[in-house]
Amino acid sequence: MAAQVRMQGPSRVALAAGQDRLELLLSSAGTDAARLAEDLFGVTNLVASNAALRRALTESSREADNRAALVARLLEGKVSGPAQDLVSGLVRSHWSNSADLTEALEGLAVSAELYSAEKAGRLDNVEDELFRFGRTVAGDVSLRDAFAIRTPGGERKRELVNALLSSKVAPETLRLAEQAATAPRGRRVEQVLEKFLEAAAARRRQLVAEVVAASPLTEGQRARLSTALRRLYGRDIRVNLDVDPEVMGGLRIMVAGELIDSTVLSRLNTAKRTIAG
Repeated sequence: MAAQVRMQGPSRVALAAGQDRLELLLSSAGTDAARLAEDLFGVTNLVASNAALRRALTESSREADNRAALVARLLEGKVSGPAQDLVSGLVRSHWSNSADLTEALEGLAVSAELYSAEKAGRLDNVEDELFRFGRTVAGDVSLRDAFAIRTPGGERKRELVNALLSSKVAPETLRLAEQAATAPRGRRVEQVLEKFLEAAAARRRQLVAEVVAASPLTEGQRARLSTALRRLYGRDIRVNLDVDPEVMGGLRIMVAGELIDSTVLSRLNTAKRTIAG
């Protein structure tokens, strides 16, 4: 299942067609999913950095064959055949705006990377590792500053990601973390990682529960929580756990934008508001 990117109108139709082509490629025996992801990320970064190129590749007044020919001139010999074919198919389609093409390219690249992890039996690890890396960045001021949009130096950011993660995580995690850090396109690294996690959950047709507890949960507690949430939402639920002693007890759970807060801190705050009238 390809990464979900929210689009409207012609862009939505174009993305759906691109997703179908990607899945066909990934199911082909000769396709190297990791290489395909690498190539698509490279094209994503190229298109994102060049507004004139984005317009040329999405301009409806330009013939579809001409747009595909431009792709051939740009990418011939620089990316794999499957990647070039996929991009050519994308630019032949109609897009509501040029920025949607960039979003689609990144979404398909993420899907290819996640497929590589899934095929190797590492998808669970990749989800856990991306989640933990995002929490690490969010909780460390120096890391947030180092990865901030205003901080220049893409290569330095790549080196920092490698220093933090290399040899400690799955190769797909490392590549996705590098992409998030070096090409955030105006977003915080944590926001990009959250988007990648959503794509991983979509690939597994799961909802993701972001759970904050005062102390680590046992495997049994996590299993019971997953069962309870699955009964509540009628779908498989993946639990991403973060420990925060300040919640004092209970759980804070966010699923699909819905907050379930049973923490002691929440109850204390409610009591304070009640007393204050």
